Amino acid sequence: MNEVIEELCRRSGGVVTRRQALQMVPRWVLDDAVRAGRLRRVLPGVYVTTELIDDNRGGVSSIQLLAPRLRRRAVLAFADGRAAFSHTTALELWGLRRQAGDETLHLTVPFGAGMRSRAGLTVHHRRAFAVGPPQVVVRDEAPVTRLERALVESWPLLPAVDRPAPLIRAVNDRWTNAGRISAALDELPRLTDRAALRTLLAKLAAGCRSQLEIWGHDHVFVGGGMPDFQRQYPVRVDGGRTIYLDVYAERERVDFELDGAASHGSPAQREIDLRRDALLATVGIQVVRFAHRRLVTEPQQVRREILAILDGRRSR
Repeated sequence: MNEVIEELCRRSGGVVTRRQALQMVPRWVLDDAVRAGRLRRVLPGVYVTTELIDDNRGGVSSIQLLAPRLRRRAVLAFADGRAAFSHTTALELWGLRRQAGDETLHLTVPFGAGMRSRAGLTVHHRRAFAVGPPQVVVRDEAPVTRLERALVESWPLLPAVDRPAPLIRAVNDRWTNAGRISAALDELPRLTDRAALRTLLAKLAAGCRSQLEIWGHDHVFVGGGMPDFQRQYPVRVDGGRTIYLDVYAERERVDFELDGAASHGSPAQREIDLRRDALLATVGIQVVRFAHRRLVTEPQQVRREILAILDGRRSR
């Protein structure tokens, strides 16, 4: 391959555009490199060094034959500053969900930008969109739509079982909150299945912080006789430490902890739980733990136990 084109590819991590190449070499030099199999066109006007392409994968587009970072670099070269990664591609760049190799990449461009979707790449046209702050930030050296917008736009694209996880993690890690996500949802009145997203946001706003807590919210800690529980309630204990309680009955001073299927199974975690429960006992709070298995397989029995515990505490 021509030394000038080799140097261009090296500097850009294996990606070169036709416009860049023709500024340095005659057209025939670039075309010869393609005919010789040293470069391959993966998008209009965008070429990648052939040795970086995984030809062992069949049934996918040329852009999907590239490793994730290289794929994004090629797409950005194609966009030429006119677009930002969005939807589920934005979730990956925000670190909330990994895109599978055969998933399409998503770009958002200003309305009328003149770009169109193609195999392996979906282009979304948005009115009043600008590729810059405040609508776009930089993540991993790539322009990406803001977190709340990415979460909302990804909702209908994900399998129903996978939809809550990115939102729960984003709220748990305090990157955003239910109110800000709701504001982004208000901008998309025609979003598919938006009612289910509204319901999830209401539960996050109420303090639910896991799939298990949402299950408890819907099936266990509701109904006749149940008080108005506080979720993720902060309590200060000796030493100035703050402990957050999963589901707290304030009047009865009982904390119901919902132990996940895996997170509380190890001896080390069990020791941490015991120390935490002992600290809460020093301020008069009783801790009751329910395992994941019991919550999802015996919800009515768990409800009866909760009511009995609360009744006992009121009788003291």
